[in-house]
Amino acid sequence: MLIDTHTHFYDEWLLPDAEAAVQRALDAGVGKMIQADIDSTERPAMWEIGRRHPGVLFQMAGFYPGSVTADNWKDELDQVHSIFGPGPISWAGPGPDNLERNSAEGTIAGPGPRNGTGPRNGAGPRNGPVPGPGDGERIVAIGEIGLDYHEGTDFVGEQKEVLRIQLELAARLGLPVNIHLRDAWEDFLAILKDCAHLGLRGNLHCFTASYEIYEQANRYGDFSVGIGGVVTFKNAGIAKTLERIPLRHILLETDAPYLAPVPHRGQRNESAFLPLIAAKVAEIKGISPAEAESITTQNAEKLFGI
Repeated sequence: MLIDTHTHFYDEWLLPDAEAAVQRALDAGVGKMIQADIDSTERPAMWEIGRRHPGVLFQMAGFYPGSVTADNWKDELDQVHSIFGPGPISWAGPGPDNLERNSAEGTIAGPGPRNGTGPRNGAGPRNGPVPGPGDGERIVAIGEIGLDYHEGTDFVGEQKEVLRIQLELAARLGLPVNIHLRDAWEDFLAILKDCAHLGLRGNLHCFTASYEIYEQANRYGDFSVGIGGVVTFKNAGIAKTLERIPLRHILLETDAPYLAPVPHRGQRNESAFLPLIAAKVAEIKGISPAEAESITTQNAEKLFGI
């Protein structure tokens, strides 16, 4: 069995065909899939499809950096926090314009569950009840969270503050983090260094950076890398980097419906294509596809508790 550690069945590109796509993944040997959260506009659809596939689809909860604006970030974080218990986040320090003066400690109010034992549906901070996952389900990670400067740097301060608060939330809940980074590694590593005391663990989603960046991230926490369709692209630089990364820190993902592997590059991606990524990882690491499947599945089960 393979595990897709990052997918989006609720995305508008995939949602109309989501039920069939889940079945195609199962038929391809992908037995578990984790949906990454984006924001309050897409979260209800994520919960809904997750409820229909218990034990197959697992959910993260978090606020994606590309959705951050000056006007929405506090409300969105309150809604993430409400998934785990009553009460809004308390805002420490002067705010994102003076980020260096804010402490990563003491920014999350309310007890929440301990040791990641599971979410509780709660009241939204300003907009009434917030839909949550199904009864008995639990959130397996805080994600996808991070920094994204690819489309511009208008909200850099807000993105940094949002990331810091969610890193502490993950630490308080004993949950791993799923990290999204684009054009922002320097700022991310600075924040990670500042939060080293939190004992963070997680994975670096869609990892295409250098071995040195992987190594530096692991000075401040315990981080695996999420390897997706990019590894199958011709002349992909991540292939050389992957040769040096230990197998115990490698996870497989699709980021469906985006970044489909060869020979589907440019098409809509699906979790059913994960075996193509696994086969390429096996080739790079010089192991059998069965070994790659077994090791990466164990890695995912250990990190996300699924």
